[in-house]
Amino acid sequence: MIGIFDSGFGGLTILKQLKKDLGNYDYIYLGDNARAPYGNRSQDSIYNYTVEGVDFLFKKGAELIILACNTASTKALKKIQREWLPKNYPDKKVLGVIIPMIEASLEKSNINLKNKKIGVIGTNATINSGVYAKELKKINTGLEIYSRACPLLVPLVEEGWIKRKETKMILKYYLRGLKEKKIDNLILACTHYPLLQKQISQIMGKQIKILDTSKIISEKLSTYLKKHKELEKKMSKKRKIELYTTGNPEKFKKLSQKFWGKKMEKVMKV
Repeated sequence: MIGIFDSGFGGLTILKQLKKDLGNYDYIYLGDNARAPYGNRSQDSIYNYTVEGVDFLFKKGAELIILACNTASTKALKKIQREWLPKNYPDKKVLGVIIPMIEASLEKSNINLKNKKIGVIGTNATINSGVYAKELKKINTGLEIYSRACPLLVPLVEEGWIKRKETKMILKYYLRGLKEKKIDNLILACTHYPLLQKQISQIMGKQIKILDTSKIISEKLSTYLKKHKELEKKMSKKRKIELYTTGNPEKFKKLSQKFWGKKMEKVMKV
């Protein structure tokens, strides 16, 4: 079973793509909606919340977990991999979304680097960590990286305000500086943001390449499983999906339609 953990609904965009591309596997999803968003939380809180979520998913049968939340990947992943996982679940894996996105942003099939400028938008925690800029420059020192924290976007998406005019005005405010810098690529460093991709593309213009987070994670996971056949063999393949939330299940069902394309029938409360 493949587990997906997110601070809220955003990881459903990844789950939807995985179900499409890797539909043979069983999936279990946990959204910590009761404590979302994570972006303004302390590092200790983010780590503790993420450990609770990961532990829950492992106890439910997950063999591998994807931290679909960029904030959790930034603030908790390394410590979980290096310290917590070896002590508690040494035979299981926890993966993040940041390194796959960085790799993909520089692959020939995705890049458009006329000006060698890449923009990154994300939560306060993700942007303030500087992880995208640091890792991108490790690979290509000639890049110019422009980052912008967008703390209001996750709450707006969680509330279902995707097509509201207020949301578009806030997007224009956040993106103005990046547009002026004439960036080539834009990394959406939050799994909630693909729900706003159409509006973001309209604001930035067709010349800006916006990376498809969900598709990239799906492709990278497929490659990972092919390389780790011993782990892949452990995966259950009954095409089942289990959905959990720490928030209101009825609200989750209603808003999940925006992320999944249809209303979820069964969501369980944690």
